[in-house]
Amino acid sequence: MIRVLRTRAELRAALAEAERPVGLVPTMGWLHEGHRSLMRRARAENATTVATIFVNPRQFNEAADFRGYPRDEERDIGICEAEGMDIVWIPETDEVYPPGFDTSVRVGAVAEPLEGAARPGHFDGVATVVAVLFAAVGAEHAYFGQKDAQQVMVIRRMALDLALPTEV
Repeated sequence: MIRVLRTRAELRAALAEAERPVGLVPTMGWLHEGHRSLMRRARAENATTVATIFVNPRQFNEAADFRGYPRDEERDIGICEAEGMDIVWIPETDEVYPPGFDTSVRVGAVAEPLEGAARPGHFDGVATVVAVLFAAVGAEHAYFGQKDAQQVMVIRRMALDLALPTEV
């Protein structure tokens, strides 16, 4: 039975008793076959699996795009459960970015061309939320789709530069 958690405290408590290693599949929800394949890989390679569903406001340049991002929590939880995830963490924005949050992760050269040039600040938002997710979950492994190769390169660079122990 999947555990649906909402707070950092609930997540910490669940992970304190979890078998290691832990595999993390960070998502913004609206799950599809690509997410399912990442979940299957995480399930095969880890004792405990965590999916996160969080639509990150910091990676949208337009507020309307953030508000219009498709969401279906019940459907997404069902997909996570069908793929054997142990935990799904669905935090509110204040759980990810508590009041007074004033830190941003900026990844350099790898984030500047292509998508980074077209969407200034986008990868700062991505790197910041992924750093928070890595810290909150403390997973040994994290799984990202190759569909957005630049995003994976940004996250790998961020994890390497900040000496984060999660393998991407």
